Amino acid sequence: MKHFFNRRETIVTEALDGLLLTSSPGRLARLDTFPEIKVILRADWDKSKVAIISGGGAGHEPSHAGFVGKGMLTAAVSGEIFASPSVDAVLTAIRAVTGSKGTLLIVKNYTGDRLNFGLAAEKARAEGFDVEMVIVADDIAIPDINQPRGVAGTLFVHKIAGYHAEAGADLKTVAAEASAAAHDIVSLGMSLSTCSVPGQAHEDRLGANEGELGLGIHGEPGVERISLQPVADLVATMTERLAAKLKGPDGHALLINNLGAVPPLEMGVIANAVLSSSVARHVRLIIGPAPMMTALNMNGFSLSLIRLDPAREAALKAAVEPHAWPPVTERHEIAVVPAPQRVLAESSVALASDDTRNRRLLTALCEHLISLENELNRLDGRVGDGDTGSTVATGARSILSRIDRLPLKDPAATMASIGEILSTSMGGSSGVLLSIFFTAASKAMAEKADIAAALLAGLDRMTFYGGAGVGDRTMVDALAPALAALALGDVSAAAKAAAAGARSTSEMRKAKAGRASYVGEKDLEGVPDPGAVAVAGVFEVVAALA
Repeated sequence: MKHFFNRRETIVTEALDGLLLTSSPGRLARLDTFPEIKVILRADWDKSKVAIISGGGAGHEPSHAGFVGKGMLTAAVSGEIFASPSVDAVLTAIRAVTGSKGTLLIVKNYTGDRLNFGLAAEKARAEGFDVEMVIVADDIAIPDINQPRGVAGTLFVHKIAGYHAEAGADLKTVAAEASAAAHDIVSLGMSLSTCSVPGQAHEDRLGANEGELGLGIHGEPGVERISLQPVADLVATMTERLAAKLKGPDGHALLINNLGAVPPLEMGVIANAVLSSSVARHVRLIIGPAPMMTALNMNGFSLSLIRLDPAREAALKAAVEPHAWPPVTERHEIAVVPAPQRVLAESSVALASDDTRNRRLLTALCEHLISLENELNRLDGRVGDGDTGSTVATGARSILSRIDRLPLKDPAATMASIGEILSTSMGGSSGVLLSIFFTAASKAMAEKADIAAALLAGLDRMTFYGGAGVGDRTMVDALAPALAALALGDVSAAAKAAAAGARSTSEMRKAKAGRASYVGEKDLEGVPDPGAVAVAGVFEVVAALA
């Protein structure tokens, strides 16, 4: 798997420097112990309050350094990718930020972190520093395990401890609030792929239709493999297990965490599924969805819940300096505002009517375009963004779903209706262009009952607004010659001209319009324009039914 990095040995220090360079001046700093000891700390820290330190291996960004700032962590100690920082690194951080009010260490429940942070705490106490440590073990994936892992729920503890420290509480109070919070958190993750470590060979242990439930944040195998299912079903499995482990009947805060590679679109679907599931009735506050504690590029997400009380609610809602902490949202229903209704003159509304021949033709055209969906997507994936087939099929399905309401006895009104349908349902530039085509053709047909002349008028308006012409490697290369032949009264010749026009686009090594205009000549060679292929398919059906 490919990654953006220079040398594996410097990836962590370069990433931390990137964070510092893109943070506001005067907000963050690093100790001069780089690269052996990697500590990021608040540049404005004056040691007048309890310091909060956390950390661990790199690869979980924005954790941990991304949460350093007023209201959250005072310092973060980083190891190499998925490797705990050394005892010396943690001890150096303690020395750097601890004042008279002491320091709290927040540690995820992994052996390396427990040992290195724990020994550093003991050494710091021997040096006279007041240090407490809280261990977070929020993962519920493995039943009855003695040492559950610490995962994304740790961020709740960062936020709550940081809030009380910022408010001026003493170390005993801050540690008690953090410890109690850690006890009341449950988390569970799932992924569709393992993560890939830069500089190491990657092998995905999951099959094409498998996911993994209960895996950790270092790519460890999950507690079980599950078959790929709709998101609602996957989320239902997770939320049922989480709900069974909730501690207390009170309202909870929900943290929806992207483990690294889930696109925002899919995270939105996941969030909707979670907040439509049975666990939603327990949720009062929502954090995310956002990447907060990742596992490099793992294509997965995790859910964490913490029982709320007034103090925790205030802590989670409080504004903080780190941008990695998303603003908290109170659970609410979706607001729906009525859209204004289109007002049509009574004379412009075409009544539904049936015509056997036109219904048969329109149905055959739409069904053929739907059958081409995968092939057109495949072609568009090579020269564009891979959605031409889906876009065309969506338009065709929309027409079919409304065919009983079309004025099929009136071709001009039918074309106007198709233009209206495509403008609202098809999407993309293709939907707009075809809506212009049919709308203009309808106007011309109403003025003169000549279908070929009307379609040529539609082509004229479509090319005027779209800017493409013959030779530009678009659907026009098939549509223009086909309509020219149709104007001579030969449907069979029109189909042959459309097919030849579509084939000609595969020989065009430069596109002058559309998405393919951004693609290099090598990628275009031998691949016909998918829009032109769709047009050729339409004329093929028309000729067959003529």
